[in-house]
Amino acid sequence: MTRSEHILAERGSSDPFVHPALFYRSPGEYLTGVGGFVDGALEAGDPVLVAVPGPRLGMLREHLGDATAADRLTLVDMAEFGRNPGRILSGLRDFADRHPGRTARIVGEPIWARRSPAELVEATRHEALINAAFTGRAATVLCPYDASRLPARVCADARRTHPVLWEDGGERPSAHYTAPRALSAECDALPLAPPPAHTRTLAFTTGDLGEVRHHADTWAEETGLGMPRRGDFVLAVAEAAANSIAHGGGRGILRLWSDGPARVAEIRDGGHLTDPLAGRRRPALDCADGGRGLWMMHQLCDLVETRSTSAGLTVRLHMDHS
Repeated sequence: MTRSEHILAERGSSDPFVHPALFYRSPGEYLTGVGGFVDGALEAGDPVLVAVPGPRLGMLREHLGDATAADRLTLVDMAEFGRNPGRILSGLRDFADRHPGRTARIVGEPIWARRSPAELVEATRHEALINAAFTGRAATVLCPYDASRLPARVCADARRTHPVLWEDGGERPSAHYTAPRALSAECDALPLAPPPAHTRTLAFTTGDLGEVRHHADTWAEETGLGMPRRGDFVLAVAEAAANSIAHGGGRGILRLWSDGPARVAEIRDGGHLTDPLAGRRRPALDCADGGRGLWMMHQLCDLVETRSTSAGLTVRLHMDHS
Protein backbone atom coordinates (compact mmCIF):
# COMPACT_ATOMS: atom_id res chain seq x y z
CA MET A 1 0.00 0.00 0.00
CA THR A 2 1.36 3.43 -0.95
CA ARG A 3 1.48 6.38 1.45
CA SER A 4 -1.52 7.95 -0.33
CA GLU A 5 -3.49 4.73 0.01
CA HIS A 6 -2.73 4.71 3.76
CA ILE A 7 -4.06 8.27 4.07
CA LEU A 8 -7.29 7.42 2.25
CA ALA A 9 -7.70 4.27 4.34
CA GLU A 10 -7.39 6.37 7.49
CA ARG A 11 -10.14 8.65 6.13
CA GLY A 12 -12.41 5.64 5.58
CA SER A 13 -12.17 5.58 1.79
CA SER A 14 -12.40 2.15 0.14
CA ASP A 15 -11.80 3.52 -3.37
CA PRO A 16 -8.70 1.90 -4.93
CA PHE A 17 -8.12 5.04 -7.01
CA VAL A 18 -5.53 7.50 -5.67
CA HIS A 19 -4.93 11.00 -7.09
CA PRO A 20 -2.16 13.00 -5.39
CA ALA A 21 -0.75 16.39 -6.41
CA LEU A 22 3.02 16.78 -6.03
CA PHE A 23 4.26 20.36 -5.48
CA TYR A 24 7.93 20.66 -6.44
CA ARG A 25 10.27 23.65 -6.53
CA SER A 26 13.50 22.21 -7.93
CA PRO A 27 14.74 19.42 -10.23
CA GLY A 28 15.86 17.53 -7.14
CA GLU A 29 12.37 17.62 -5.62
CA TYR A 30 10.93 16.57 -8.96
CA LEU A 31 13.18 13.53 -9.25
CA THR A 32 12.60 12.57 -5.62
CA GLY A 33 8.83 12.68 -6.04
CA VAL A 34 8.23 11.63 -9.63
CA GLY A 35 11.35 9.51 -10.13
CA GLY A 36 10.76 7.76 -6.82
CA PHE A 37 7.13 7.06 -7.73
CA VAL A 38 8.12 5.55 -11.10
CA ASP A 39 10.96 3.52 -9.54
CA GLY A 40 8.58 2.06 -6.98
CA ALA A 41 5.93 1.22 -9.57
CA LEU A 42 8.45 -0.56 -11.79
CA GLU A 43 9.84 -2.51 -8.85
CA ALA A 44 6.29 -3.61 -8.03
CA GLY A 45 5.80 -4.80 -11.61
CA ASP A 46 2.96 -2.36 -12.32
CA PRO A 47 2.30 -0.83 -15.76
CA VAL A 48 3.48 2.79 -15.80
CA LEU A 49 2.58 5.72 -18.03
CA VAL A 50 4.61 8.92 -17.72
CA ALA A 51 3.13 11.93 -19.55
CA VAL A 52 5.10 15.09 -18.72
CA PRO A 53 6.37 18.08 -20.76
CA GLY A 54 9.47 17.46 -22.88
CA PRO A 55 12.19 18.98 -20.63
CA ARG A 56 10.94 16.99 -17.64
CA LEU A 57 10.70 13.88 -19.80
CA GLY A 58 14.37 14.16 -20.70
CA MET A 59 15.33 14.50 -17.05
CA LEU A 60 13.33 11.40 -16.14
CA ARG A 61 14.85 9.39 -19.00
CA GLU A 62 18.30 10.17 -17.61
CA HIS A 63 17.19 9.21 -14.10
CA LEU A 64 15.63 5.92 -15.22
CA GLY A 65 18.53 4.85 -17.41
CA ASP A 66 18.13 1.28 -18.67
CA ALA A 67 14.69 1.04 -17.04
CA THR A 68 13.26 3.07 -19.95
CA ALA A 69 13.43 -0.13 -22.02
CA ALA A 70 10.95 -1.91 -19.75
CA ASP A 71 7.91 -3.18 -21.65
CA ARG A 72 5.54 -2.01 -18.94
CA LEU A 73 6.83 1.61 -19.07
CA THR A 74 5.38 4.16 -21.53
CA LEU A 75 6.90 7.64 -21.83
CA VAL A 76 5.13 10.44 -23.76
CA ASP A 77 5.59 14.18 -24.14
CA MET A 78 2.59 15.86 -22.52
CA ALA A 79 3.10 18.93 -24.75
CA GLU A 80 1.89 16.74 -27.63
CA PHE A 81 -0.17 14.09 -25.82
CA GLY A 82 -2.06 16.79 -23.93
CA ARG A 83 -1.80 19.73 -26.31
CA ASN A 84 -5.56 19.90 -25.94
CA PRO A 85 -6.27 19.28 -22.22
CA GLY A 86 -9.66 17.83 -23.15
CA ARG A 87 -8.15 14.74 -24.75
CA ILE A 88 -5.79 13.76 -21.92
CA LEU A 89 -8.39 11.89 -19.90
CA SER A 90 -9.33 9.48 -22.67
CA GLY A 91 -5.62 8.74 -23.18
CA LEU A 92 -5.15 7.93 -19.49
CA ARG A 93 -8.21 5.70 -19.45
CA ASP A 94 -7.07 3.94 -22.62
CA PHE A 95 -3.75 3.13 -20.92
CA ALA A 96 -5.51 1.71 -17.87
CA ASP A 97 -7.89 -0.28 -20.09
CA ARG A 98 -4.94 -1.93 -21.83
CA HIS A 99 -3.92 -3.46 -18.49
CA PRO A 100 -7.07 -5.12 -17.09
CA GLY A 101 -6.64 -6.65 -13.68
CA ARG A 102 -3.50 -4.60 -13.02
CA THR A 103 -3.00 -1.43 -10.99
CA ALA A 104 -2.10 1.34 -13.44
CA ARG A 105 0.48 3.86 -12.21
CA ILE A 106 0.36 7.15 -14.10
CA VAL A 107 2.28 10.41 -13.92
CA GLY A 108 0.35 13.17 -15.65
CA GLU A 109 1.58 16.79 -15.69
CA PRO A 110 -1.14 18.65 -17.62
CA ILE A 111 -0.29 22.15 -16.38
CA TRP A 112 2.96 24.01 -16.96
CA ALA A 113 4.07 27.63 -16.99
CA ARG A 114 3.49 28.28 -20.72
CA ARG A 115 -0.13 27.15 -20.76
CA SER A 116 -2.52 29.90 -21.95
CA PRO A 117 -5.31 31.12 -19.62
CA ALA A 118 -7.89 29.26 -21.73
CA GLU A 119 -5.85 26.06 -21.57
CA LEU A 120 -5.48 26.40 -17.80
CA VAL A 121 -9.25 26.44 -17.31
CA GLU A 122 -9.74 23.26 -19.34
CA ALA A 123 -6.71 21.58 -17.73
CA THR A 124 -8.11 22.38 -14.28
CA ARG A 125 -11.45 20.92 -15.36
CA HIS A 126 -9.55 17.84 -16.56
CA GLU A 127 -7.85 17.45 -13.18
CA ALA A 128 -11.21 17.58 -11.40
CA LEU A 129 -12.84 15.10 -13.76
CA ILE A 130 -10.05 12.54 -13.31
CA ASN A 131 -11.64 11.85 -9.93
CA ALA A 132 -14.99 11.02 -11.54
CA ALA A 133 -13.55 9.06 -14.47
CA PHE A 134 -11.32 6.77 -12.38
CA THR A 135 -13.39 6.27 -9.25
CA GLY A 136 -13.52 2.60 -8.32
CA ARG A 137 -10.54 1.68 -10.52
CA ALA A 138 -7.24 0.31 -9.27
CA ALA A 139 -4.99 3.17 -10.38
CA THR A 140 -2.82 6.01 -9.11
CA VAL A 141 -2.48 9.26 -11.07
CA LEU A 142 0.30 11.47 -9.71
CA CYS A 143 0.17 15.08 -10.94
CA PRO A 144 3.28 17.27 -10.50
CA TYR A 145 2.97 21.06 -10.12
CA ASP A 146 5.92 23.45 -10.44
CA ALA A 147 5.21 25.65 -7.41
CA SER A 148 8.20 27.86 -8.22
CA ARG A 149 6.79 29.01 -11.58
CA LEU A 150 3.04 28.47 -11.63
CA PRO A 151 0.68 31.25 -10.41
CA ALA A 152 -0.57 30.88 -6.84
CA ARG A 153 -4.17 30.50 -8.07
CA VAL A 154 -3.17 27.46 -10.17
CA CYS A 155 -1.59 25.78 -7.15
CA ALA A 156 -4.69 26.69 -5.11
CA ASP A 157 -6.87 24.98 -7.73
CA ALA A 158 -4.62 21.91 -7.57
CA ARG A 159 -5.44 21.64 -3.86
CA ARG A 160 -9.12 21.55 -4.83
CA THR A 161 -8.78 18.96 -7.61
CA HIS A 162 -6.61 16.46 -5.68
CA PRO A 163 -7.72 14.55 -2.56
CA VAL A 164 -4.08 14.03 -1.48
CA LEU A 165 -1.13 16.46 -1.48
CA TRP A 166 2.61 15.70 -1.59
CA GLU A 167 4.59 18.75 -0.47
CA ASP A 168 7.80 19.60 1.42
CA GLY A 169 8.66 15.93 1.80
CA GLY A 170 5.34 15.12 3.47
CA GLU A 171 1.91 13.90 2.51
CA ARG A 172 -1.54 14.86 3.75
CA PRO A 173 -5.18 14.89 2.69
CA SER A 174 -6.31 18.12 1.02
CA ALA A 175 -8.61 20.20 3.19
CA HIS A 176 -9.82 22.05 0.08
CA TYR A 177 -10.78 19.10 -2.13
CA THR A 178 -13.93 19.85 -4.14
CA ALA A 179 -16.30 17.39 -5.81
CA PRO A 180 -15.65 17.03 -9.58
CA ARG A 181 -19.10 18.08 -10.76
CA ALA A 182 -19.08 21.20 -8.58
CA LEU A 183 -15.67 22.29 -9.82
CA SER A 184 -16.60 21.62 -13.45
CA ALA A 185 -19.67 23.83 -12.93
CA GLU A 186 -17.36 26.58 -11.64
CA CYS A 187 -15.35 26.32 -14.86
CA ASP A 188 -18.59 26.68 -16.84
CA ALA A 189 -19.34 29.90 -14.96
CA LEU A 190 -16.05 31.52 -16.01
CA PRO A 191 -16.52 33.97 -18.92
CA LEU A 192 -14.87 33.20 -22.22
CA ALA A 193 -12.46 35.74 -23.67
CA PRO A 194 -14.49 38.12 -25.87
CA PRO A 195 -14.20 37.54 -29.62
CA PRO A 196 -12.89 40.33 -31.84
CA ALA A 197 -15.27 43.04 -33.06
CA HIS A 198 -15.58 41.50 -36.51
CA THR A 199 -16.30 37.79 -36.95
CA ARG A 200 -17.69 35.70 -39.80
CA THR A 201 -21.18 34.66 -38.63
CA LEU A 202 -23.64 32.06 -39.89
CA ALA A 203 -26.97 31.07 -38.35
CA PHE A 204 -27.89 27.47 -39.20
CA THR A 205 -30.67 24.99 -38.65
CA THR A 206 -31.79 21.56 -39.82
CA GLY A 207 -30.68 20.89 -43.39
CA ASP A 208 -27.84 23.44 -43.31
CA LEU A 209 -24.88 21.19 -42.46
CA GLY A 210 -23.58 21.30 -46.02
CA GLU A 211 -23.60 25.10 -45.91
CA VAL A 212 -21.85 25.06 -42.51
CA ARG A 213 -19.04 22.88 -43.92
CA HIS A 214 -18.65 25.03 -47.02
CA HIS A 215 -18.70 28.25 -44.98
CA ALA A 216 -16.03 26.99 -42.55
CA ASP A 217 -13.86 25.49 -45.28
CA THR A 218 -13.92 28.62 -47.45
CA TRP A 219 -13.10 30.87 -44.52
CA ALA A 220 -10.29 28.61 -43.27
CA GLU A 221 -8.73 28.49 -46.74
CA GLU A 222 -8.99 32.27 -47.10
CA THR A 223 -7.20 32.74 -43.78
CA GLY A 224 -4.33 30.44 -44.75
CA LEU A 225 -5.09 27.24 -42.87
CA GLY A 226 -3.62 24.47 -45.01
CA MET A 227 -4.44 20.81 -45.34
CA PRO A 228 -4.71 18.48 -43.49
CA ARG A 229 -5.40 20.83 -40.57
CA ARG A 230 -8.15 22.58 -42.51
CA GLY A 231 -9.90 19.27 -43.09
CA ASP A 232 -9.76 18.46 -39.37
CA PHE A 233 -11.03 21.92 -38.49
CA VAL A 234 -14.01 21.68 -40.87
CA LEU A 235 -14.86 18.18 -39.59
CA ALA A 236 -14.84 19.42 -35.99
CA VAL A 237 -17.07 22.40 -36.89
CA ALA A 238 -19.49 20.08 -38.69
CA GLU A 239 -19.65 17.76 -35.66
CA ALA A 240 -20.41 20.72 -33.39
CA ALA A 241 -23.12 21.99 -35.72
CA ALA A 242 -24.64 18.50 -36.00
CA ASN A 243 -24.78 18.33 -32.19
CA SER A 244 -26.55 21.72 -32.12
CA ILE A 245 -29.19 20.45 -34.51
CA ALA A 246 -29.62 17.09 -32.73
CA HIS A 247 -29.31 18.19 -29.10
CA GLY A 248 -29.27 22.01 -28.98
CA GLY A 249 -32.77 22.96 -30.07
CA GLY A 250 -32.38 22.30 -33.80
CA ARG A 251 -30.40 25.44 -34.56
CA GLY A 252 -27.24 27.33 -33.68
CA ILE A 253 -24.91 30.20 -34.53
CA LEU A 254 -21.40 29.73 -35.93
CA ARG A 255 -18.77 32.44 -35.54
CA LEU A 256 -15.28 32.31 -37.05
CA TRP A 257 -12.22 34.44 -36.33
CA SER A 258 -8.43 34.39 -36.17
CA ASP A 259 -6.52 34.64 -32.90
CA GLY A 260 -2.82 34.95 -33.69
CA PRO A 261 -1.73 31.62 -35.18
CA ALA A 262 -5.04 29.95 -34.29
CA ARG A 263 -8.28 29.71 -36.19
CA VAL A 264 -11.29 29.75 -33.89
CA ALA A 265 -14.82 28.51 -34.44
CA GLU A 266 -17.50 29.21 -31.85
CA ILE A 267 -20.82 27.36 -31.94
CA ARG A 268 -23.64 28.49 -29.67
CA ASP A 269 -26.98 26.76 -29.22
CA GLY A 270 -29.72 26.13 -26.69
CA GLY A 271 -28.34 22.81 -25.45
CA HIS A 272 -26.78 21.73 -22.18
CA LEU A 273 -24.15 19.17 -21.21
CA THR A 274 -25.63 17.03 -18.45
CA ASP A 275 -22.55 14.77 -18.27
CA PRO A 276 -19.35 16.70 -17.42
CA LEU A 277 -17.32 13.78 -18.82
CA ALA A 278 -18.93 14.06 -22.26
CA GLY A 279 -16.21 14.19 -24.92
CA ARG A 280 -13.44 13.39 -22.43
CA ARG A 281 -13.83 9.63 -22.49
CA ARG A 282 -13.92 7.38 -25.53
CA PRO A 283 -17.58 6.66 -26.37
CA ALA A 284 -18.83 3.16 -27.05
CA LEU A 285 -19.25 2.19 -30.70
CA ASP A 286 -23.03 2.17 -30.31
CA CYS A 287 -23.09 5.57 -28.55
CA ALA A 288 -26.19 7.53 -29.60
CA ASP A 289 -26.24 10.41 -27.10
CA GLY A 290 -23.99 12.89 -28.90
CA GLY A 291 -20.84 12.03 -26.96
CA ARG A 292 -18.99 10.75 -30.02
CA GLY A 293 -19.12 14.12 -31.81
CA LEU A 294 -17.67 16.02 -28.84
CA TRP A 295 -15.01 13.34 -28.38
CA MET A 296 -14.00 13.77 -32.03
CA MET A 297 -13.72 17.55 -31.58
CA HIS A 298 -11.30 16.99 -28.71
CA GLN A 299 -9.21 14.58 -30.78
CA LEU A 300 -9.07 16.88 -33.82
CA CYS A 301 -8.49 20.32 -32.27
CA ASP A 302 -5.64 21.94 -30.35
CA LEU A 303 -8.05 23.31 -27.74
CA VAL A 304 -11.75 22.86 -27.07
CA GLU A 305 -13.45 25.25 -24.65
CA THR A 306 -16.95 24.48 -23.40
CA ARG A 307 -19.37 26.53 -21.35
CA SER A 308 -22.63 24.85 -20.39
CA THR A 309 -24.99 27.21 -18.56
CA SER A 310 -28.70 27.89 -18.18
CA ALA A 311 -28.39 30.17 -21.24
CA GLY A 312 -27.23 27.31 -23.46
CA LEU A 313 -24.05 25.65 -24.66
CA THR A 314 -21.00 27.34 -26.18
CA VAL A 315 -18.22 25.31 -27.80
CA ARG A 316 -15.00 26.97 -29.04
CA LEU A 317 -12.69 25.05 -31.32
CA HIS A 318 -9.09 26.23 -31.75
CA MET A 319 -6.81 25.01 -34.56
CA ASP A 320 -3.25 26.26 -34.96
CA HIS A 321 -1.38 26.34 -38.27
CA SER A 322 0.88 23.49 -37.09
